[in-house]
Amino acid sequence: MFLYELNRAQKEAFICLCHDVVVSDGDLTPDEQQMMDTLRREIGLDENFEPHYIPVDGINEIFDTRRSRVAVVINLIRLGYADGAFEVEEQMLVKQVYKLFELTENDFRLIENWVRRLVALEKEALALM
Repeated sequence: MFLYELNRAQKEAFICLCHDVVVSDGDLTPDEQQMMDTLRREIGLDENFEPHYIPVDGINEIFDTRRSRVAVVINLIRLGYADGAFEVEEQMLVKQVYKLFELTENDFRLIENWVRRLVALEKEALALM
């Protein structure tokens, strides 16, 4: 969601951040893998690219606009909820990212609240199908 404007370097860094989030709690669930696959397709990243650990230090230089930074945080939080629970380890990693992105605690709360509502609406839509 909102990732279509990312350039190639940002897409690769984003999918690596996603990898870091899903493995941060030591458990890669099928729902998290499915979300990772969906995000990879959404950004059009080559299937041969292997996500790997990426340090968060310096990530703010790759994502250099507020728009790209907010898009990344939205999607990292959404990924955190893919298995139904935004685990503490996942939250801590996302908080490191948003702080490097110079987003405020209030920004984070607003984004997380929006994502929770989005996830609820997605579940509601799936129930209708």
